[in-house]
Amino acid sequence: MTFSNIMVHLDLEHANDACLRIAVDLADTFNAKLIGIAAATGQPSYYEDETITQAPLRELYSDITKRLAQAEDRFRIRSSPRQIEWRSAIARPVHYISREARAADLVIVGAQRDGLMSDLAGSLDPGDLVMQIGRPVLVVPPQVEALKLKLAMICWKDTREARRAVSDALPLLGKVQEVVVVEVIHNESLRDAAHGRVDDVVSWLERHGIKAFARVFHCPVGEDPMEKLFQYGADFIAAGAYGHTRLREWVFGGFTRDLLRRSPVCALFAH
Repeated sequence: MTFSNIMVHLDLEHANDACLRIAVDLADTFNAKLIGIAAATGQPSYYEDETITQAPLRELYSDITKRLAQAEDRFRIRSSPRQIEWRSAIARPVHYISREARAADLVIVGAQRDGLMSDLAGSLDPGDLVMQIGRPVLVVPPQVEALKLKLAMICWKDTREARRAVSDALPLLGKVQEVVVVEVIHNESLRDAAHGRVDDVVSWLERHGIKAFARVFHCPVGEDPMEKLFQYGADFIAAGAYGHTRLREWVFGGFTRDLLRRSPVCALFAH
């Protein structure tokens, strides 16, 4: 169980310190090749059928090319002397990274900032990427200093997305001292059934050599399940991502949306 190729996205609009720290640390942990990637468009996707009148295209593309080169320089400085590779393009970030992710086992991106509109120049909506990429995505909040490997939390729901997330996270879970598998219920009458499910996941993990234990949290309708999860003190979270497409945007379930935007720790998503 390993990650042989790790890809990290560099956002052209914001600092990438946290993402690069985590990516470099994980590349060292797994002795993996580290692939840096960045992309930018000349305009937001919701204007893509309109003509750009604010500035000549040549000047705009020249600016994007310069910023991509600066991102490459930062990546190479922070990543040297490891085995690295750089990829970039003038393209919509979510489309370009989704395509290039064929070369990666894990993709690392920064968490979306509040109020940020997706695909402005080099910015990326991580939720949009998770739903399209076909690879596990580790979303890193900007305040994270390091990815500790003491306690991991699996947010369990008996769905294919959750099964995919646990399977995709196995290399990382194998490095963690302990794993807790959590299911949230809204009615106490569901506790026994929930325990049966999470106990099965614990047994499956233990057969893979991963020490794990189960927890079932009762959260009545109207209360915030995220508060219970975050108070547990996990170093990172693994979860399935749930949503559906509506025209050009993804509409997420409440749990996925909240975890993407509110998690104080790194979260690994799979769809």
